[in-house]
Amino acid sequence: MVAAPPPPQMMPTNGNGHGHLNLAASIRSMRLRNGLSQRQLAARMSVPRTYVSKIENEKATPTLSSLERLARALEATVPDLLSGGERNRQEEVRELMQDPFIAELLPFVTQLNGMQMSSVLTQVRDLTVRPRRSA
Repeated sequence: MVAAPPPPQMMPTNGNGHGHLNLAASIRSMRLRNGLSQRQLAARMSVPRTYVSKIENEKATPTLSSLERLARALEATVPDLLSGGERNRQEEVRELMQDPFIAELLPFVTQLNGMQMSSVLTQVRDLTVRPRRSA
């Protein structure tokens, strides 16, 4: 006798990232992209740091009001959170490509190897995320 296959699940929870929403990963990714620690994000939301940790580790599910506070704290929208911020990233890339300086650099960037690209991205991230010290 052949066993019947399991019924399909609308939102699998196995974390494989295929075809379903992974809110926890989306929130963590957007937090890191904004250069925020869990503590900083929690302070912006006026919640304990452990609450942010629980959300990111799928130990707690944020309420709608928490999603709204998360979005505000991450300078995003609730739909951005739910889509993983992909739409936002695509808009950023489009906007960057319109900058004449970036467009001029592009042919050179494509010639970099992985290590060079990583080094350049780290330096750019440091310049944009960390405030500069003035003498």
